[in-house]
Amino acid sequence: MNLHNAGELGSKAKEVLAGLDGRELGNKDRMALPVQDMPCQDPLDRAHNMEEVALGYTEAQARIEAARCLQCKNAPCVSGCPVSIDIPGFIAQVAKGDYHAAADVIRRTNLLPAICGRVCPQEKQCQAPCTLGKALKGVDKAVQIGRLERFVADRERAAGGAPMPRVAAPTGKRVAVIGAGPAGLTVAADVRREGHEVVIFEAFQKPGGVMVYGIPEFRLPKAIVREEAEKLERMGVSFELNYLVGRTRPLSALLEEDGFDAAFVGVGAGLPKFMGIPGENLVGVFSANEYLTRANLMRAWDRGRAATPIYPSRRVAVLGGGNVAMDSARMALRLGADEVHVLYRRTRDEMPARAEEVGHAIEEGIVFDFLASPTEVLGDDKGAVRGLRVMMYELGEPDASGRRSPVAIKGSERDVPYDTVIVAVGNDSNPLLAKTTPGLAVDKKGHVLVDENQKSSLDGVWAGGDIVLGAATVILAMGEGRRAAAAINEYLSRGE
Repeated sequence: MNLHNAGELGSKAKEVLAGLDGRELGNKDRMALPVQDMPCQDPLDRAHNMEEVALGYTEAQARIEAARCLQCKNAPCVSGCPVSIDIPGFIAQVAKGDYHAAADVIRRTNLLPAICGRVCPQEKQCQAPCTLGKALKGVDKAVQIGRLERFVADRERAAGGAPMPRVAAPTGKRVAVIGAGPAGLTVAADVRREGHEVVIFEAFQKPGGVMVYGIPEFRLPKAIVREEAEKLERMGVSFELNYLVGRTRPLSALLEEDGFDAAFVGVGAGLPKFMGIPGENLVGVFSANEYLTRANLMRAWDRGRAATPIYPSRRVAVLGGGNVAMDSARMALRLGADEVHVLYRRTRDEMPARAEEVGHAIEEGIVFDFLASPTEVLGDDKGAVRGLRVMMYELGEPDASGRRSPVAIKGSERDVPYDTVIVAVGNDSNPLLAKTTPGLAVDKKGHVLVDENQKSSLDGVWAGGDIVLGAATVILAMGEGRRAAAAINEYLSRGE
C-alpha cells in the first residue's frame, strides 16, 4: 500500500480539478479520473500515538472522487447499503460543491455518517456492486463512497453540526432502549422524533457501545460518538448509565411496573470466545474485549491522566483475522509492545478484516504469521505466558462459507516466545438478558429471535444489532434499528 502524504495528494487533486473546471464529463471521462487515495499519518509516527490515522479528503479530492460517479439509474450501490442511503444523490451534490445539500441527503436515512464513513466495510457493501468498480475490474477502483460520506459529515461538523431533528408533540408513550450502541441510538432517535419519551439504559459509564469500548481512537475519535449522544439528549432522550438490565432491574419490570409501553433490546454480543486450548487461563492471556475495553473505554493509553492497569507487553501474539484482531494488534503496538504478531490459520486473501485495516497494520510494522495457529499457551513457573506452541497449516477444500478450510500439517508444531496473548476469534451473546427474561426466545447461540420487523417473541419487545446478528457492523446494526423503530412507532400509534 502506498503511503499517503496529505500535502502531495491535495496538490495533485487541485491540479486535476482545475483541468475539469467547466467541462461536461462523459462516462469515459469519469472512468479516466484517478481514484483519490486517503491522506494518512506517517506510519512511523502514528504507530506510537492515538490520533486518527486517516486524515480525510481535501475538498479538491472529494470533488474529483465525486466526479468519478457514473450516476447509474439503477443505483446498485444503494442496494448494498443496509440503510439505503441515496448514494448517487449525495455524491452529485458533492460534485457540485453543495456539501450542505449532500449532508441533507445522507441524513434522511443515516444518522451517524461521520461514524459510518470511518468504520463501515464499504468494500463489502455499497462499493462492492459499484458499476465503475466492476468496469475497472476491482472494488478498490470503485467510487470511494465511504470516504465521501466521511468528508460530507466532517464538513457538516466543522460548520456547527446538523440541524436538530424535529420532535413531534408528546404522545404520552414511553420506550425503553436497552443498550446505547449503534442500533440503540438509531432506535432512540427515530422513536423520539415521533414524540415518544425515550430512556436508554446502558451498562457502561459512557454511551456508544462497541463504538467506544471496541473501536480504537485512532480509527474512530470518541468525540464524534459523544456528539451523537449529546444530540439525542438535546432531543429529549434520557440516558441511564451504569444500568445493567437483567441485573440492576429485569426487563419485565420496566414494562410491567415502570410504565414503559415498548422496549428495544440492543445489548450487543459481548461475551468473548476463546480457543479452547490448554493454557488460556495463564496470566498474560486476554480476550480482545477486555484488552480493547481497558484501552478505549478506560483510556489505558492515556497514562498521564488515566490510572487504568494494563499488562506490560513486549512480544504480543494476536489470534484471529478480523477487524477486532487488527484493532488489538495495532493497539498493542501503541501501548508499548516491541513486536506484535497476528496468527491466522488461513492466508491474507481469506482474512475477514477490511483490506485497508490490514494494510495500515502492515505499514505500522505488525507481523502477520499466516497459516499458523496455536495448540497450547505455554507458561512459566509463575503462571505467566512464556510462549505459544504453534501448528502450521495448509489450505484444503472450501468449507460451508466458501472459504478454503485450513488443514493442520503433522509434525509442524514449534514453540514461539511471547509474553502476551490476545484472543480475537469472535464473541457470543451475553446470556444475562435471556436468562432473566422469561419468554424471550433465543437460538442455540443466544441470539434473540425476531421477525422481519425485528419483533421478538414477547409483546412490546423488539431487538436488533449484534444480539440478533452476532458480531456484525455498525451500519448493519443501524439498519436493524431503523426497522425496529418503524415497527415500534406503528405499534404505539395503534395504541396497543
